[in-house]
Amino acid sequence: MNLKTINLNKFTKGSDIDRNNFVSDLGEAFETIGFAAIEGHDFTNKDRELLQKVIKDFFNQSDSSKMKSHVPTAKGQRGFTPFGVEHAKGETRPDLKEFFQWGPMNAVERGLDKNVLVSHISEMDSAVSNAYNKLEKIGQNLMRAIALHLSLPQGFFESYLDQGHSIFRAIHYPGQTHSSPKGIRAAAHEDINLITLLMGASAEGLELLNKEGDWLPIHVTSDALVINVGDMLQRLTNNIMRSTTHRVVNPPQERLHLPRFSMPFFVHPDERMPLNCLEMCISENNPKAFDDITAGEYLQQRLKEIGLA
Repeated sequence: MNLKTINLNKFTKGSDIDRNNFVSDLGEAFETIGFAAIEGHDFTNKDRELLQKVIKDFFNQSDSSKMKSHVPTAKGQRGFTPFGVEHAKGETRPDLKEFFQWGPMNAVERGLDKNVLVSHISEMDSAVSNAYNKLEKIGQNLMRAIALHLSLPQGFFESYLDQGHSIFRAIHYPGQTHSSPKGIRAAAHEDINLITLLMGASAEGLELLNKEGDWLPIHVTSDALVINVGDMLQRLTNNIMRSTTHRVVNPPQERLHLPRFSMPFFVHPDERMPLNCLEMCISENNPKAFDDITAGEYLQQRLKEIGLA
């Protein structure tokens, strides 16, 4: 599937017509397949290349070295999480991956769990900090456009995002010596958060499930960011915006030995934000589908379902 690609600069720097068209295009994509791609986001190829380098340097360490960045009490939300821990909701087999997670760059000042620094990997801490701050800004602009599409004030989400708990995750899917009958790189799942921003991975494998029940590989240009709806936004919009099921499949036999690196940014609001279905999204034809819950309560519920809590 070639995702619809829209230019974020049209929203942040364009005319009123440009902005309205961006809002309409984003809303249509999120209401139909739940996925889109954006360019004009100011996250440069140079940023991406440095980030990919330091992430590879980290995961190419020995297991004992990586475990020095593991925080057992962090529920996978900070530092390194080893291979075979996380699984998709409803699955018992773990995904074939290990990962590292960071929260807000000002976490300590806000009284949140501190990030794990990796000073012995040259430029890693600075590259991640730069990427986090840029991706957080992109996510905030996208949520402004989503608010307008929902006929809400543009700043509806801002107070929740200013105190949000967004997560940057670096994922390593190791190369395999033989095809595993016990699982795939990431089993079918939906994201927990409001929206996800995904930089181009180092190898193919990402697929989404369309309305007809077919799995389709996603193709975008290397400088585009793939963006998609998470479960929190689906709840908030009472299923109007779709949190589409996706997965990462194992590569063909001839590329089975190659690792895959992926770097999603999960936009999370303040944990006190109510995820109650918006009134304008409830109607006789679309009755309320979800119980009231806060973002924090929902996050903890989902972390238990995927084996991290």
